[in-house]
Amino acid sequence: MAPPPIKINKSATAQSLSSSTTATTLVRETLRISANLASAPPLPSPPTNASNSAAHQQFPTAVAVPPVYADRMRMGMVEEEFVQSSLRLICCEEIDGRRWKYVAENDGTGRFKKNSVRAVRLHAPQAPVEELVSFIRSYVVPEGFPDSVTPSYVPYMTFRALKHFFGGAMGVFTTKTLLNAVGIAHKQAIPGAVAINWILKDGAGRVGKMLFARQGKKFDYDLKQLRFTGDLLMELGAGVELATAAFPHLFLPMACAANVAKNVAAVTSTSTRTPIYKAFAKGENIGDVTAKGECVSNIADLLGTGLSIMLTRRNPSLVITFSLLSCGYLLSSYQEVRSVVLHTLNRARFSVAVDSFLKTGRVPSLREGNAREKIFSPPGVKEGPIVLGPRFKDAFQDPSSYLAIEPFFEDERYLVTYNPSKDKVYALLKDQAKADDILKAAFHAHVLLHSVHSAQDSRRSSSQKVQDQDKNLSYILSNADLGDRIAESCKMVSTLYGPFKSKAAEQGWRMSDLLLNPGRARLVTTG
Repeated sequence: MAPPPIKINKSATAQSLSSSTTATTLVRETLRISANLASAPPLPSPPTNASNSAAHQQFPTAVAVPPVYADRMRMGMVEEEFVQSSLRLICCEEIDGRRWKYVAENDGTGRFKKNSVRAVRLHAPQAPVEELVSFIRSYVVPEGFPDSVTPSYVPYMTFRALKHFFGGAMGVFTTKTLLNAVGIAHKQAIPGAVAINWILKDGAGRVGKMLFARQGKKFDYDLKQLRFTGDLLMELGAGVELATAAFPHLFLPMACAANVAKNVAAVTSTSTRTPIYKAFAKGENIGDVTAKGECVSNIADLLGTGLSIMLTRRNPSLVITFSLLSCGYLLSSYQEVRSVVLHTLNRARFSVAVDSFLKTGRVPSLREGNAREKIFSPPGVKEGPIVLGPRFKDAFQDPSSYLAIEPFFEDERYLVTYNPSKDKVYALLKDQAKADDILKAAFHAHVLLHSVHSAQDSRRSSSQKVQDQDKNLSYILSNADLGDRIAESCKMVSTLYGPFKSKAAEQGWRMSDLLLNPGRARLVTTG
């Protein structure tokens, strides 16, 4: 009996074959991907800078990166050198452009080990030249330079260094000359007499220093003029010391005179140093600015001394050497003083500011006003055309002229007049005058002087009879004209004084009645 035929379900067979084919394909793809991963070259590591290389060398990291750290790395939370490492980044630090990382070692329980903090340098090491420059800068420039000082600090210190260089060179020649003149270089000199002469010379200098200290407030309001005058005295003293070589028998009087001049110059330099350095300091760093400035001066002085020692071995001409060094010293001193930009208005800068305002309607800037200030006036030149706070007898010779102009100033605490015989404007102060009244009086005096000069120029241009341009103003300006000029000046002051103060403040000027140095005389009401 034949076996019954087996019925094959075609749909089941097809499903079984399809499942078998799918499984085979999956296995084949899995094997292919594994083979590709095994044979593929390693991924290139990202380029690292010098700081990261140093960190890798000091703190090696694991090769495998877990997904959790990979995600944090992509988010910037964990840096690569600290992945799967016991070291953790604490903070970063920067000093003058140089940066460090601070890391600490983890003990595995979430805490840091004691004394495990380490610093990782992120910057390239400085070259020896850069380290030397940084070392020198720490001695010669204030901290935070150039942001910690004003722009005028650099030219001032440049010329100051040059001045001290020439001064140090000059000191060697003067000392050598004095020693030769006093007799140290000669065997027949008596040591006791030499010592006495030298002590007397120094004592005379100290006496001169004490006497000059009575100048007082002049060191505050005319410090530029006094500083340059002091340097002139310094060179005068050096010249007298060198002259002792030609007159050794007059050593004591000449050396005393020279030392008095040089000590007066020293007082001037010391007294004006602090206000000048204060003008350069932007913050509370005047001590730092002063210390670095004096360090620069000492370095320049030592360099000049060393150069002069080498020159003295060749026995150069004292006259030629003194001339060259003295010219260099005085030129450097003049440029040093001119480079100072002060914010205060003394008489000279106040005159520049008011004259510019009356002529152009604008107040000069700080740099412009200081540049136009007169630094030196030769001996014999008369004082300025404006006298602030004079005595009554100097301003008026005729009582009627005082009574004629007094009504114009009933509401003011000052009185302004013009004296044709002396060609000067006098601003007399009343006993109730305050700081602003003194400033207003000085402003009014300049306005009156401007009005008088305008009238003078107008008369000279219109009159054909006046041939001599240097003739006294009293010939041109009558008493009636003077009254008109004073009345006109009062109207101008009431209109212009407020805008002048505002524009001066906008430019950065600081006004003080003390810096104008008014006289002590005051008009007192009777009755």
